[in-house]
Amino acid sequence: MEIRNLGKSGLKISAISYGNWLTHGSQVEEDAALACVRQALEEGITTFDTADVYANTAAESVLGRALAGERREGLEIFTKVYWPTGPGAHNDHGLSRKHIMESIDGSLSRLGTDYVDLYQAHRYDYETPLEETMEAFADVVHSGKALYIGVSEWRAEEIRAAHALARELRIPFVSNQPQYNMLWRVIESEVVPTSEELGIGQVVWSPIAQGVLTGKYKPGQDAPAGSRATDSKGGADMISRWMKDDVLERVQQLQPIADEAGLTLAQLAIAWVLHNPNVSSAIIGASRPEQVTDNVKAAGVRLEDEALRRIDEVLDPVVERDPAKTQSPRTRDFSDR
Repeated sequence: MEIRNLGKSGLKISAISYGNWLTHGSQVEEDAALACVRQALEEGITTFDTADVYANTAAESVLGRALAGERREGLEIFTKVYWPTGPGAHNDHGLSRKHIMESIDGSLSRLGTDYVDLYQAHRYDYETPLEETMEAFADVVHSGKALYIGVSEWRAEEIRAAHALARELRIPFVSNQPQYNMLWRVIESEVVPTSEELGIGQVVWSPIAQGVLTGKYKPGQDAPAGSRATDSKGGADMISRWMKDDVLERVQQLQPIADEAGLTLAQLAIAWVLHNPNVSSAIIGASRPEQVTDNVKAAGVRLEDEALRRIDEVLDPVVERDPAKTQSPRTRDFSDR
């Protein structure tokens, strides 16, 4: 397993991290989830990402049980706060001081640890002053409940403003967690240059575009039974933007490039993400241990310039690059969700 620094911080993490969004506590039975975590550990993954909202806190509990007994100092455990948890009452979400201080304690209890290595703001909260949010994060860090802070899906100007406050408050703001893959490159024009300037690293989710970049979805054919595209609990909605024949046809055209590199399409996609020097880690998920084994083979792979050029040539017409696509809800009224 390749090990990288998280941004310009001294924290070292595995280039491939394991995440349990849409799997633990929902799509995947606990025995299978535990087997996937054990396989991740066996493959050298030390970095595990979750969030309190995943399966309405159940995913954190599953991960905590899966990591019980492991040497804590040898792990990097990340979690997040923002989205509704519990019954979803008016203070059960957002980045207010109240919600952050209550949420970190709940996350630590479920994860079975005294601290998390990285505590992340899962979206930007337009209903809470940024100063209030950052001061609450500072108290979390200064109390020893989190070692570093980060954000997820924040715009460049939001990252810059938070970083300035973090410097004043003397807390290490080290990461952003955006969606990033061959098809979704919205961070490249603004977020990445800003992050490079500030020393912030990307811990990216969906490196294989919810499975689309594995090539298993064929144009003009029904989605395979049991796949993400058939999941009625949220997976099908997330993947729908790419379930179009023009996208799927172009993904199939990547197969010769993967073959020449000696990689599967999934490995090619993950290696492509890790080729970006601002990416510290790519998060993979899994419902079966063999998926973990397959994906980790992308760690340390160096793609030739010609392969990168051909990937761009094939996918360019269907790539999303608009930085405005990085969005957080303008309101915390989630009653219609």
